[in-house]
Amino acid sequence: MRAAVLGRPVGHSLSPLLHRAAYTALGLTDWTYDALDIGAEDLPVLLAGLGPEWRGFSVTMPCKRAAVQVADEVDALPRLLGAANTLTRLDSGGWRADNTDVAGLGTALRAGGIDEVQHAAILGAGGTAVAAAVALASLGARQVDVVVREPARATEVVRVLEVLGVVSHVQRLDDVRTVEAPVVVSTVPAEGQPVVAELGWRAKQTVLDVLYAGWPTPLAQRVEWAGGHSISGIEVLFWQATVQVELMTGRSAPIAAMRAALDA
Repeated sequence: MRAAVLGRPVGHSLSPLLHRAAYTALGLTDWTYDALDIGAEDLPVLLAGLGPEWRGFSVTMPCKRAAVQVADEVDALPRLLGAANTLTRLDSGGWRADNTDVAGLGTALRAGGIDEVQHAAILGAGGTAVAAAVALASLGARQVDVVVREPARATEVVRVLEVLGVVSHVQRLDDVRTVEAPVVVSTVPAEGQPVVAELGWRAKQTVLDVLYAGWPTPLAQRVEWAGGHSISGIEVLFWQATVQVELMTGRSAPIAAMRAALDA
């Protein structure tokens, strides 16, 4: 059986490490997991030409929206988000789209000590920010501040929060000096780190930075220096991958083995 991570670029992805460790621990010696560098426009052609040995894909940018469009069956969550990060083979031969990013974000926050939150903030407004909105709502958030460079880009995040009954306040990054929310999810890419790191951070704040390369990031360092708590995006990657393993193999994820491989 075969599986892979799809996206462009994917050379840096740790998904192969996690999934291969899972297969080894589960005794799935006939399973392989690769990294395929493809763009969104390539996805329909790729899926159409695959044999039944292909069981699933982890989907990263820029293919997440395309994954929803090409799937034969779409779960309610990716339908709400307009993005899927997982494709699994249906018994009929088609493909099912799921989104495990929300589970990854939610579990990372809970593992970081956040069991419930009333007021939260999201930095950024891309696909991960939309998933963060759902994760925060699942933890009880009633107000979410959306901090972005350009307020017009926050449309999708605001739409999802509205559907979930969560009050949103869109703030222009250039006008913000201090992030007041006690729980913050930053989806800002590496090039935006210097700006968000310079915001006013406070003791006892918890900030989940979805980046993990070059950890601790400048943002994570500033949060810790202020007396706050930072959570690495590696936790999001890890927990969403455990759900993907279960969706693709039908077996419980070997969490200890996957964690050991990641730590190593």
